[in-house]
Amino acid sequence: MVAPPRLDRISVDEAVERYLSAVAGETVRGVLSPATERNYTRDLREFARLAGPSTVLDDVTGPDIDDILLRYQTTPDGRYTDPARKQDGPGRRTATVNRFRQSVSRFFAHATRDGWVQANPLQWASPPARSRDGLRVARTALSATAARSLLSTTQAPSGTQARSDQRLQARDRLVVALLLILGPRVSEVARADLDDLVREPGSVRWRIRGKGGTSRWVNLSPPLVEALDEYLTELRPRLAARRPDDPDSARALLLSWRGRRVDTQAIRSLLARCVARMPAEYRRATTPHALRHTTATLLVAEGWDVKVVAELLGHASIATTDVYLDRIDGELAAAIAAHPLSRVLPGDPG
Repeated sequence: MVAPPRLDRISVDEAVERYLSAVAGETVRGVLSPATERNYTRDLREFARLAGPSTVLDDVTGPDIDDILLRYQTTPDGRYTDPARKQDGPGRRTATVNRFRQSVSRFFAHATRDGWVQANPLQWASPPARSRDGLRVARTALSATAARSLLSTTQAPSGTQARSDQRLQARDRLVVALLLILGPRVSEVARADLDDLVREPGSVRWRIRGKGGTSRWVNLSPPLVEALDEYLTELRPRLAARRPDDPDSARALLLSWRGRRVDTQAIRSLLARCVARMPAEYRRATTPHALRHTTATLLVAEGWDVKVVAELLGHASIATTDVYLDRIDGELAAAIAAHPLSRVLPGDPG
């Protein structure tokens, strides 16, 4: 009979730091994304503060977890300079609290395996609250017309006199085209390296390094290859020359005007600038994640199998892809108009 592992009665603060060291190692190996590591770090250091850094981790109970979640939810959201002016109140949204809870849950699962607690206290905590917020417009798909309008904004605006070192239209056009046509995660675009692009006779393939250390290969369409070549030939060499001794810049596909690898926030910012240049009738807030919705929705609307779309997006299950499929404005009306009984109705009975 195997003896149970010896309990290691360590403080909350020490346990969090040990766990974050393991998370950092998984990030280096590509199992977790840098954005995930940042979320875990922010959430768990806040958890340590609320639980008490010197508290023994094994002494944290299910009711303690409930109390911590309540205090986290009612704490002003630090992302707002004036939390009182936040649209839905100064506290945190249900979705944010549930993300925090998920970080804590994964931390305690690790703590249970490593013998820092006798049992996971989450099993005695209250179930997570259901988010009743409607789907944000910024996360839904664009119509094909709006998507084409967005892509056209990456051309140099007429009458604009940008500084020569900030003329990044070739890069922005490539980024928006990749997001719209291939639907990668914003983190996958940011971490793309030159070596991830493989040229073969008549094609260019991109190895997308996804979540959990997985990879998938996608072929670039001829217009995407053209946009890629324009960026690599004319713009990227000038950007890379600004940081000749930076090994990460030398590897990175996409560079900022200072010559550094672009991060996810830079991609969101360039997308926001492009949206601001869209015609008013198509313009609305959007995000890189909404462009993943757009890719999925437009491909399925064109008749592509959901399994193919799931493979393109890097989804392990088509159930995940189904969540990405939004109804595009006008699609329902077109379906009703095409109904075989819509055009001719039988006459009134005599």
